[in-house]
Amino acid sequence: MEELKKIAGVTAAQYVKDGMIVGLGTGSTAYYFVEEIGRRVNEEGLQVVGVTTSSQTTAQAESLGIPLKSVDDIDVIDVTVDGADEVDTAFNGIKGGGGALLMEKIVATPTKEYIWVVDESKMVEKLGAFKLPVEVVQYGAERIFRQFEAKGYKPSFREKDGVRFVTDMKNYIIDLDLGVIENPVTFGNELKAMTGIVEHGLFNGMVNKVIVAGKDGVEILEAK
Repeated sequence: MEELKKIAGVTAAQYVKDGMIVGLGTGSTAYYFVEEIGRRVNEEGLQVVGVTTSSQTTAQAESLGIPLKSVDDIDVIDVTVDGADEVDTAFNGIKGGGGALLMEKIVATPTKEYIWVVDESKMVEKLGAFKLPVEVVQYGAERIFRQFEAKGYKPSFREKDGVRFVTDMKNYIIDLDLGVIENPVTFGNELKAMTGIVEHGLFNGMVNKVIVAGKDGVEILEAK
């Protein structure tokens, strides 16, 4: 599995050219993309500026000597490469398994070409088997949790080392065990309308390419 992730990440790095501003994703597959960009910077003299999607990726990029800028200091990102936890046949996806969904979506929004790198196990007919992360403010989080319970969404507060997980933006994550999300766009809009929800992990209609690494090789899927 790790080898498939590495293949996907390295393949995606081929879309990065000199002079680009590059969104650097977070997670186990995007890790290999960032490593490859670092290698090209150091061995090939690749000239790029990175914009990171988490403190974890910032630390990785800095260790590799990739020049960085804040998302606030740029207007457009040429290409962003990130992982995804699930991708459906309509190219909607669930992200946020690593807890960086808010920053990932902020970086994705001004991106001209948004690419996901996944292994074949992440491709599904319909989203929802992977729990949907929802980032919520700490104040009033219990009320939001009870609202989710009343709606039958089977919520759980994400924890790490026995305590509630806190994102880089100092919020909590509530994971929803939905089984199947029949209409990701409608459901995403419903979540955004709830007070106290900062962002959700549905990335609907955002991706341009999905690079899928499988046992039979790499497939590059183009969103319609």
